[in-house]
Amino acid sequence: MLLTLELRTALRCNSDLSRQRERDHYPVVKCFLPNTGATWLFTELGPDEDTLFGLCDLGHGTPELGYASLAELQSLRGPHRLLVERDRYFRATKPLSEYALDAWRHRRIVA
Repeated sequence: MLLTLELRTALRCNSDLSRQRERDHYPVVKCFLPNTGATWLFTELGPDEDTLFGLCDLGHGTPELGYASLAELQSLRGPHRLLVERDRYFRATKPLSEYALDAWRHRRIVA
């Protein structure tokens, strides 16, 4: 399971807060596709329970803030048909904007 109920709740809470006013949340979850450079740091989950917002890096040296589909992430297959995984040990230490600045500097997500 990519997102536990606890993670979904935290992501939805951030989304609700962002609708009230713009916020710079700490990432709630880090996902990655093994054996590739693809990494995502998500801060929000939309009301449709599919649209995630965060820092997205497909491994091409151009990380960007944007949206991703949870359903699409769960259907992705990497080398050897590996699935997208959640980094169970990730704990955010700074807001998303700081991860984004570091990612643009290094041309990849550093987390």
